[in-house]
Amino acid sequence: MGWRRRDILRAGAASLAGASVPASFGFSGFGALAQEANGVRAAPKSVSWATPATIASAKAERGEIIIYGSMNEQEALPLWKEFEAATGIVVRYVRSSDTGLMSRIVLEARAQQRAWDLVVTTAVSKLPSEFLAPLDLPEAKNVMKDAVDPKGKWCGVYANYNTPAYNTKFVDKAFLPKTFEEFASRKDWAGKVAIDGNDSQWVYAMFEHYGEQRARQIIGEIVTNLKPTVVDGHLALARSVGLGEYWVALNNYTNLTINVMLKGGETDYWALQPIALFFGQAGINVRAPHPKTALLAANFLLSKEAQTLLTIAGRLPVRADVLPNPADAVKRFGANKIIATNFTPDDEKKWQRITTDLLRPR
Repeated sequence: MGWRRRDILRAGAASLAGASVPASFGFSGFGALAQEANGVRAAPKSVSWATPATIASAKAERGEIIIYGSMNEQEALPLWKEFEAATGIVVRYVRSSDTGLMSRIVLEARAQQRAWDLVVTTAVSKLPSEFLAPLDLPEAKNVMKDAVDPKGKWCGVYANYNTPAYNTKFVDKAFLPKTFEEFASRKDWAGKVAIDGNDSQWVYAMFEHYGEQRARQIIGEIVTNLKPTVVDGHLALARSVGLGEYWVALNNYTNLTINVMLKGGETDYWALQPIALFFGQAGINVRAPHPKTALLAANFLLSKEAQTLLTIAGRLPVRADVLPNPADAVKRFGANKIIATNFTPDDEKKWQRITTDLLRPR
C-alpha cells in the first residue's frame, strides 16, 4: 500500500507500545556468538566490515544502538548478536510490521524525538526523504547496483524476488505453465489459487513487460478463469500453500516460499517472466542518537558475514559472492526478465490502486 502520512498515522498510535529486545536475549547457544557463562561479553573479534577505529568511534556513543525492523525475531536476533559479538555494542531491537514501524517513525518525527538509529524493512524508500540521513557505506560497492538508492538514502540488504509457488502434493511440476498466458488457461485450478492483494510490484512488472493493454488482458483472464483468493500477508500465503490450503500462489516472495520449503513444507516455486524485484532496505534516522553506530551497523548488514547469516532462513543475498540457500535459488530464474522496482510513495499509491482494481473478483 502507499505510505501517505495520514495513512501511516491511521495505522494507530498503538504501535508505539512495541518493546525493545536486546539482540542477545534468548539465543545463548548460537554457535560462536554465545555469551560467556558469567554474562561478560567476549572480546570483539576481527571482521572485514569494520576497523578497530570505527568500532571505537561507535562505542564512544554510549555503546548501544536502537534498531527498528520488520524481520521476525528468530532471524533478526541471531543476526544482531553477531554484530554485538564483533563490536561489544548492545543492540536494542524493536520489531513491528511495516505499517506499525512507519506509523511510529512519523509520530516520533513530528515530536522531534531521537528515538531510533537504524530501520530495516521493505518500506524505507517510502519514508519522507528528510527523515533519512545520507548513507555512504564502504560495503555498498559489493552489492548489486539496483540495491543502492540513487539518492543515497537507503541500501538494499536482501532481495525480494517475486515468483509463483505451488503445493508439491497437489500440483505436478511437469505440468506447470511456462507463461502467464498459459497460467490464465488453467481453469482446473479455479478456487485453488491465491495472491496477496498488495502485490503492486508484480503488477508493475507485468505492465512493463507486456505493455498496459496486454497485461490488463492477461491478469483479467487469470482473475476470471481462476478466481484467485486475495489475501493479506505474504508469509501466511507461503505457509498456506505449503499446507495445501491453496494449491498455487499466483505470485509471492521467493524467499518466503524457500523459508517454508526449508522447514519441510510441501511447496516450491517456479519462474515466469517477468520477475519483479525489490529489496528489504536499511536507512538511518537523520536524528539518530547514535549516528556513527548506525553507519557501522548498516555497513555490517551488507557484509559477507551478515549476508551469509541471512540465507539461513532463505533470504536472498544482494552480494554476488554469497551463495543463496538453496545454492541454485537464483539460478533457477534462468533467462527470465527481472524488473527491479523502486516506488516512491506516490508511485506505490498509483500502482496499489491499479492492483486492487485488477484483482477484484469478476
